[in-house]
Amino acid sequence: MGRIFAWIGGGLAAVIVIALVALNVSPVGRTYLWAGTGLVAKQNCSLVFLSGLDEERANALYITPLLGDAASLIHYDIDRDNREVTAGVLGLFWRQRAVWRDGLGCTLVHGTGDFDPDLTIETEAPVYFDLDAAHRDANFDTDALQAAVDAAFDDPRGTRNTLAVVVLHDGHLVAERYADGLTRENRLHGWSMTKTAMVTLAGILTERGQIDAFEPGQVPELLGRGEEAEATTIDQLLRMTGGLSIAEINNGFDPNSDMLMTESDMARFAATRERLHAPGDHWQYMSGNTILATHAMQQRMGDGLAEQARAIRDLFSAPLNMHSAVIEPDESGTFQGSSYLYATPHDWARMMQLYVDDGLAPDGQRLIPNWWDDYVTTPTPGSNGDYGSGVWLDGDYLPEGSFHAQGFQGQYGYAIPERGLVVIRMGASNQGGTGARDLAVLVVAAMRTPEASED
Repeated sequence: MGRIFAWIGGGLAAVIVIALVALNVSPVGRTYLWAGTGLVAKQNCSLVFLSGLDEERANALYITPLLGDAASLIHYDIDRDNREVTAGVLGLFWRQRAVWRDGLGCTLVHGTGDFDPDLTIETEAPVYFDLDAAHRDANFDTDALQAAVDAAFDDPRGTRNTLAVVVLHDGHLVAERYADGLTRENRLHGWSMTKTAMVTLAGILTERGQIDAFEPGQVPELLGRGEEAEATTIDQLLRMTGGLSIAEINNGFDPNSDMLMTESDMARFAATRERLHAPGDHWQYMSGNTILATHAMQQRMGDGLAEQARAIRDLFSAPLNMHSAVIEPDESGTFQGSSYLYATPHDWARMMQLYVDDGLAPDGQRLIPNWWDDYVTTPTPGSNGDYGSGVWLDGDYLPEGSFHAQGFQGQYGYAIPERGLVVIRMGASNQGGTGARDLAVLVVAAMRTPEASED
């Protein structure tokens, strides 16, 4: 009898081992589960230590809705003393670890990249706008403006999850509101609004003569990979016409999920994907393009992560007074320029204000060329007129020349230069609408006519 039970036990163990091996080599094991544990570890780390959110709220808003049926399988542990988060299937398998560093945020550490856990970057204290009630009242129907802001928080289905709204007019704060438990001090995840930040950085480096975004051969990771690869320009990458197979579906199986959640060197991963089109020939929105462009720009800003991080601060964040801004690198040290910039809503507004102010920083210095706003708003062929360079275009429902930064889960930053307006909407919207477009339209409608303002 004992031998029978031993055979049964051995058989069950063999079946389990075979099942685990089969699962591990399947797409579920090779990408999906790693992407899930990476998402849980990375987002918990960033949202708790960088955004300052309570972990239960962070998971309920940003993480669990994305996992679906896998949510109950992935367990995580937050080590507040060492400021790191680990996550795994049942806490044991497909384990991933995210580590926090001051000034650099959180990074998934797979153990295969050049990662210095002790590296920190000094930062300055964030600064905030004061509400300018006199300016607001002179230029807006105050009740209509407040109604527009309040409507953005209406959430009868419980899916909109608006977290912050900020409105600037001519650089003055005229409205703001935050979800319960949040304040103007929370750094919020911009997701793909980070792409607009990188296009802005490209403008800064162009104004300084440090890059030529239109010159072939300026993307180090593509050198030596064939004529078409070497001909790719930073402009083409920022416009999403790089031609590589880095599809972005965000379902846990796609190359973008693989890149974000399992790769130590995201630029290398993007550069080595199959080429589907010649550069410039085909528009397809893919974050890997911006990763390659960011890596290329990063090489022009010094040697090593520490020097490059300080350069981004000195060139981009500090001149705009965006002192809260933190862009997170991958394990190899490449800045995650497609998706991982965190900043307060006020600082996201400062980034968009640069375009309303024709490329001039608050102190009057020119940061980006005076033609850069025309460059970013020139529609990219193949995008149906919707995409410029790192921004989305809004001419059909907002005043001419309007455009916006846009990020996953409902992040929006509108620049409406004709009216001197910036409208920021941050949230964690996972299904249904965000209300962002209606917010921007209603804010414009709330403005007084010049005649009414004079009265």
